Amino acid sequence: MNKVRVAVLHCDRYDPNTLYSTLHRGFALLGGLRRFVKKGERVLLKPNILAGCAPEHGVTTHPSVLEAMIQILLESKAEVSYGDSSGITKPLPAARDSGLSAVAERYGVEMGDFEHGSLVPLSESSHSRRVPIARAVLENNALFNLAKMKTHQLTRITGAVKNLFGCVPGLGKPALHVSHPESTAFSRMLVELHLLIRPRIHILDGIVAMEGNGPRNGEPRSMNVLIMSEDPVAGDAVFSRLIGLDPEFVPTCVSGFQSGLGTYRDEDIEIVGESVGDLIQPEFRVVRTRVSGNSLVKYYPTIRNLLLPRPVIDEQLCERCGVCVKACPLPDKALHFNGGGTDAPPVYDYERCIRCYCCQEMCPEKAIHIRTPLLGRIIHH
Repeated sequence: MNKVRVAVLHCDRYDPNTLYSTLHRGFALLGGLRRFVKKGERVLLKPNILAGCAPEHGVTTHPSVLEAMIQILLESKAEVSYGDSSGITKPLPAARDSGLSAVAERYGVEMGDFEHGSLVPLSESSHSRRVPIARAVLENNALFNLAKMKTHQLTRITGAVKNLFGCVPGLGKPALHVSHPESTAFSRMLVELHLLIRPRIHILDGIVAMEGNGPRNGEPRSMNVLIMSEDPVAGDAVFSRLIGLDPEFVPTCVSGFQSGLGTYRDEDIEIVGESVGDLIQPEFRVVRTRVSGNSLVKYYPTIRNLLLPRPVIDEQLCERCGVCVKACPLPDKALHFNGGGTDAPPVYDYERCIRCYCCQEMCPEKAIHIRTPLLGRIIHH
């Protein structure tokens, strides 16, 4: 088996000129830009636009990464668009607030349609038969995946594989959370999205990454690195190793390997560019345990409540905005304001909660954290 190439590139600033030259170097290490795009092709750039947050918070793909890729693709005579389906806001306002739309408008690059889509069958899948795919994805020849390196409570990290979830428009994402509530099943669904869409290249922005309570409410951390690969699993595996995390603890890596999407095994990956050893940050704050795929825990609420990590609201930080309630994907919400008033924070019904952590992911006040019950901690350790 030929080894999968992963380019690891040192880059310590979000300067468009520096990024332009660094990304060109990455493409050269992977065989040249012409391997990934031809003249006249319609290319969609898919950054992570989880929410409308300023770039310095490390929530979204940095605008300068988008700018450098726009420059490179326009010079190659490709037709370029960009976009993402954000968490609970419409795509364009989120792109404006995160600084991405200003960059795109400067180059005359339009946002693709991520609000509407079509149901597309996932071939040979026993987990999902049809999923909605954004019109922007279906209308283009190629997708370039511009992911952000962050922690994630459901999948341990969000990188190349997780970023494609934004290709599902609007209410399609909550529905998939409900139909794939457990981390392993959710990760298999993400892998199936990749096998369907087949992005040409994956670029992970880790110049400033996010550790801790990600993917929105963690702390920015300088890693000074970009990762590039044709293989999203290998790219995520290298990201994992840079933060001292075993890729076997990342369900998207395991599912991706099992499904033939890519590899996380060291012996199958060739690192080009910088030495990984010089960039490892073993003290990076991330959950370093395996996810639970136990169907007993999944289907029996009492056992689930005793063992599985659950979202907890910090009453001192909560602003009673209701975003967490809105973000809950269940039709009959797993949290609510008692009596309908907002004098106190929302209250969870943990027997209903499916542990998707959408509430924690979308909270704008850093008020929701994930806590493991005592019995779960005892059994794990």
